[in-house]
Parts: sequence; structure tokens; C-alpha cells
Amino acid sequence: MNIYEELQERGLIAQVTDEKEIRELINNGGARFYIGFDPTADSLHVGHFMALCLMKRLQLAGNKPVVLLGGGTGFIGDPSGRTDMRSMMSAETIQHNCQCFLKQISRFIEFGDNKAIAVNNADWLLNLNYVELLRDVGACFSVNNMLRAECYKQRMERGLSFFEFNYMIMQSYDFLYLHNHYGCNMQFGGDDQWSNMLAGTDLIRKKTGDNAYAMTITLLMNNEGKKMGKTAKGAVWLDPEKTSPYEFYQYWRNIDDLDVMKCIRMLTFIPLEKIKKMDKWDDTRINEKKEILAYSLTELVHGKEEADKAKLAAYALFNGSGDDSNMPTTQLKAEEVPEDGISIMEALVICGLAKSRSEARRLIEQGGVSINGEKVQEYETIIERDSILNGVKLKKGKKVFHKLVAI
Repeated sequence: MNIYEELQERGLIAQVTDEKEIRELINNGGARFYIGFDPTADSLHVGHFMALCLMKRLQLAGNKPVVLLGGGTGFIGDPSGRTDMRSMMSAETIQHNCQCFLKQISRFIEFGDNKAIAVNNADWLLNLNYVELLRDVGACFSVNNMLRAECYKQRMERGLSFFEFNYMIMQSYDFLYLHNHYGCNMQFGGDDQWSNMLAGTDLIRKKTGDNAYAMTITLLMNNEGKKMGKTAKGAVWLDPEKTSPYEFYQYWRNIDDLDVMKCIRMLTFIPLEKIKKMDKWDDTRINEKKEILAYSLTELVHGKEEADKAKLAAYALFNGSGDDSNMPTTQLKAEEVPEDGISIMEALVICGLAKSRSEARRLIEQGGVSINGEKVQEYETIIERDSILNGVKLKKGKKVFHKLVAI
């Protein structure tokens, strides 16, 4: 099976501009493609996972990836899928985030001669002359067409700044620049980027007469139509300092039964032949499927050693062995712990098991919180200072464990 057909069977392709040409290019290893990453944080998250896996699949099939770091577009912020304007970041923050992104992306694709390259659009966007850009590029854009774009339509009621309105032009100029300087003939991205990507292919045709192509990948949604990759603590990050390998493993281990096979098909590199066999497994093997998914993705992001640790920690906790060496842990300084201890509600918030004291109280009242294996009956329960110094195991629901300790 060729790579395009595999992407189709895995359910990864959402929209394409020219299916025949794109199929031929990527099946024959002729795509010099790019995917852009705007540095909105100091770590990639699960929302980037589809794009990273796509780059890896296409590189393995002989195509050449160009990683575009948005050191320039990051100054504006993509309005796609947003209900409000993104917070502006300093140049130092943007540069730091770009460096963090590149380090994480390097786990997925191989850089080097005749392999993948990484470029930063700050190198060309920040030096543009505004009047020259308006004359050279702005004249190629119809405001009427831009306003019909899905990425802008959803913002019109609440207000769209002129600042953000320029984002489509910047992204399109990126494609033109990469086409002219690096031979890029294709752009990939999330399905919410479709309007911006079409604008880029159109700009290339108008300015050079060349054909360029775009393909969007399916957004990672759960069976309820909501984006995956969120927990009570927020986003599921790829940085182990922000989301530990154990927490990452547990996120996938605990997804809804109805989402398991879809995630295995779309995110893992398990051969399709094996996946088809797994489709026929009966419902009693659902936990086995979840363990395969969780281990595969943790190994992909954090490596085999961390995946093994996460798997062993999960097994130990759920089978009562008491080994908490790989359990997610929040460490406090001993002087930060009051003599009269810490309330269970505060502890849940400190450990990220609840967003607020009111949420913590609801969890306790619903009987969903334990301390060292004993269910908490009162939301006013205090965890004694000595217990915290020795380390206490908190449990939320049936599957979320966390250790709180002071050193």
C-alpha cells in the first residue's frame, strides 16, 4: 500500500486541493512540503500530534519536510478557531518557544543533508517593507473573499482586529517564500487552516504561474465532537516537565472506549493489518487496546524507557503493589507547609487534580477523593504536616493518582 492510500485508510486526510497530483507526488517521494508551528507556548501539545505524526509518515515514505517555526507570525497570532485575540508575546518569549518546539520536533523527524530542514519565518517577515508588501502581495487578495473565509467569519460578530486580519496574508507569503527559496510545492495543516492554505496556493499561482498544493489533516476529536488533549490541569503537553510521561500515558489509557480504535489508527505506527485484527477483538479486550495505545504514544514521545516506567507505575498502582516511584508527584518545600497542615481541597488544587476549591469540594462530596487509600468523607479534612513530609497518595476517581510530599 502506498503512503497516500495509507493516510486515507487511517482517516487522516480531510481536504485536498488536487487529489491526483498530491497522490502522485507523495507516493513517489516528490513532495517538498511544509507544516507551520506558531510558538504559542514553550511546549507542543496533543493538538500538534497529528501534524508531527504526518511529517514522520511522509518522511519515512521519502518526502522532504520543511519545519516552519512561526517566529514572525507568532507576533500576530492565528485567529482560526479563536473567539478572542491571542495575548501578545515578547520577542524573547517567541524565540524561546521556537527553540523548545524544535527540540521536541526532532524526536519525530530526522534533520540533516537531504532530509528535513527547519526555518523560521522571522527571518523574512520581520524585515518586510510594509508599502512594498501591500503593492507586491496585498494586491493579490480580495477582501470580499477573505471575509468569506471560515477562519474570519466566526470572529466577525465579536470583532476581528486589523492586526489579526493580516494573518492570512502572512501565512500565504510564507508559502510563496518557501516555494521560491526552498522548492516547497505542498503545505499540510489542520483542517481549520484550509482558508489560509488555499490563499497560499492562489498567491503562488498569481506570482509565479506554478502549481502548489494543500492538504488538511483531520482534527483529533472525541466521539462527542470535542477536541482531544485536555485534562483538569489543562493541555496535555509533550514536554515531560509540564505533563509527566506517566500522566501522558494515563491520558491515553483513560480515553473513552469509543475513541480507542480511532486513536490507534490515526496516531500510532502500528501496521494497518494488525489494526484490522484488533478491530475484531471482542469488548472484553478494550483495556488491552488502551494499554497498547498508551504505551505506543508514550514511547513515540518520551522513548521506550519512560514508556516502560509509566506502564509499570500504572500496573503497580492499580494492582495495589504500593510502588509509587513513578507516580506523578508535587513537591513542596518543608517551610511552605503550615504547622497545622493543608486542607484536602487546597491539596487537590496544588496538585492540579482540581481547578478550584469549589471543584475540589464537589469531588469530595461525590465520594471521588481518597488519601492513602481511605475515602475522604469531609471537605474540611486537614492533611497533617507530618503526613505531607512523609508523602501522601491522593486519588481522584478510580484512575488518577498523585503524590504530595514536602522536602
